[in-house]
Amino acid sequence: MKIYTKTGDNGETSLFGGKRVWKDDLRIAAYGTVDELNAVIGVALTEIDDKELCSLLQSLQNDLFVLGSDLATPADKGNKGFVIPRIEKENYERLELLIDKYETKLPELKNFILPGGSKGAANLHLARTVCRRAEREVVSLSKNEEINSEVEIYLNRLSDLLFVLARYQNFITGTADINWQK
Repeated sequence: MKIYTKTGDNGETSLFGGKRVWKDDLRIAAYGTVDELNAVIGVALTEIDDKELCSLLQSLQNDLFVLGSDLATPADKGNKGFVIPRIEKENYERLELLIDKYETKLPELKNFILPGGSKGAANLHLARTVCRRAEREVVSLSKNEEINSEVEIYLNRLSDLLFVLARYQNFITGTADINWQK
């Protein structure tokens, strides 16, 4: 099977179900940024040695794959006979539990911090910013098309979790967070 199809050479692509849209469509931008976020987490994983944290990040990557397919598949368009996995309340409730779990392991945050520290933490901070962009793009999409509202909530919680995990990565590597200087 060839990886290239030549069907996108004129600036269009297909959504699941067959609908053709421009590659700069809001839906394509949103799930494209989710894909970018997944890749940034993959880069972060190359700099993280903690097995528990690696396992967690890989589970988040799997969630993001579901989230991307959720966004790529309009709920009301030609998907009869297919079961498309969707982000659900349980997905973001799990993130809330993880935020609480990892925050209890960290010293109290008393200052604004700058992205950075260890390479792994810096990459998790980068992932957080890409996550925030994905969230903004999903909000823009939701103003124009019906989407699964759980996606917005998930991305909001995920950016918070990525912030906490960046701090945690610095903590377990003995690297200080970088305080913002006024």
